[in-house]
Amino acid sequence: MTSVAEEGTRIERDSMGEVKVPSGAYFGASTERARQNFPISNLRLPRRFIRALAQIKGAAALVNAELGLLEIRLSNPIQQAAEEVEEGKFDKDFVVEVFQTGSGTSTNTNANEVIANRANEILGQPLGSRQPVHPNDHVNKCQSSNDVIPSAMQLAALVAIHEELLPALAYLKDALDRKAKEFMPVIKTGRTHLQDATPIRLGQEFLGYAGQVERSANRIRLVAEELAELPLGGTAVGTGINAHPEFAQRVCAHLARRTGVELRETGNHFQAQATLDTVLSTAGALRTVAVSLWKIGNDLRWFASGPRAGLGEITLPEVQPGSSIMPGKLNPVIIESMTMVVAKVLGNDQTIAIAAQSGSIFELNLMMPVAAYALLESIALLSASAQNFARQSIAGIKATERGPQMVEQGLMLATALAPAIGYDAAAKIAKEALVTGKTIREVAREQTRLAPEELDRLLDPSRMTQPGVEAGPAGG
Repeated sequence: MTSVAEEGTRIERDSMGEVKVPSGAYFGASTERARQNFPISNLRLPRRFIRALAQIKGAAALVNAELGLLEIRLSNPIQQAAEEVEEGKFDKDFVVEVFQTGSGTSTNTNANEVIANRANEILGQPLGSRQPVHPNDHVNKCQSSNDVIPSAMQLAALVAIHEELLPALAYLKDALDRKAKEFMPVIKTGRTHLQDATPIRLGQEFLGYAGQVERSANRIRLVAEELAELPLGGTAVGTGINAHPEFAQRVCAHLARRTGVELRETGNHFQAQATLDTVLSTAGALRTVAVSLWKIGNDLRWFASGPRAGLGEITLPEVQPGSSIMPGKLNPVIIESMTMVVAKVLGNDQTIAIAAQSGSIFELNLMMPVAAYALLESIALLSASAQNFARQSIAGIKATERGPQMVEQGLMLATALAPAIGYDAAAKIAKEALVTGKTIREVAREQTRLAPEELDRLLDPSRMTQPGVEAGPAGG
């Protein structure tokens, strides 16, 4: 029961005794204790997590009614309250810190209390009444924090992947594919070990970037299949105590219909609750996406370096002035933004690795809230950054004449001579060209007996980029 303590507060009671709670708060005594216990930061679990948690609570109320475990008169207001939480109407009442009890019990309790209070309000009862809807007996029926919190984490991540990350990667891949096609006629010098190598088409480089993104998306799809296996139904330690044997399967089916993503009950509740292996695997896939984006961005800012004292093979879109002191300076700021996102994602991956390694003790992981925060932040950051990179950088890239102009000067054109005159003779020509400043073609004319037409055929850069394919046009 509740009573007025002083102006602006009410007295609530939980298993530990009385607690003063703000009079207008939809959370209750246990949440208030958690709020006081963890004054660490201003970080809260993100909207996606609260949304997923509310979806689980709403589906649980529906299923418990279907199973005859919860009266319809209680199930309906719980479902309505859960839907309102899902929509974000009570975000201000989710006040528990990320750095809290490692199981996330405080957040689960926060959800139970908010939903129970709102359900009771719908039924005409005052906040804090805990009747007829009780946060533990009814909202939390057939559940434990130990299976709900990891399930909410996985559900939130899965939906974010399908709604944000995969579409963003598809958008980026399409942008890179378009540039690959546009730049395929542009032949330039390839580089390995930061040294000149044989010719390559600028379009082929972009084709490689598009392939990285495509494979990143495929890796994300693989981990999404594992995320879809929810720990719900294991309750406290994986045995399913106090839960109906059909509860989890039915809840997963309802959640799948509601969210539009495939979901199923785990086949092994003991591993699902005792570890963060699934989350760790997902973080690893996100790390691979991040490192791929870093490689692409880093290559492009090198290609665009200059514009006069660098490589200058491409130009990036001009999006903002680059210096407060140097007029006219332009910097690759979109790429710089993305590389900082990559750094954050790599840091989050390490956080999740430590949480998975150090937090898994016997039947429960005890670092779930910080893992959930890091995982969802990484998905959100990569999604936004990949899309921004495609829109504000990739789409506006232009090729310059610098790359094609330098091809004839390339010393590694000698590679094409090796099958005709041998490796040692070709190496001698390359060294002579380097010392004298002459081209490979000029030295080869002096030092070999190759006919002019054969030399032209061998040193055709277009032919070198596609061995066995008839040479095509080269240009800028």
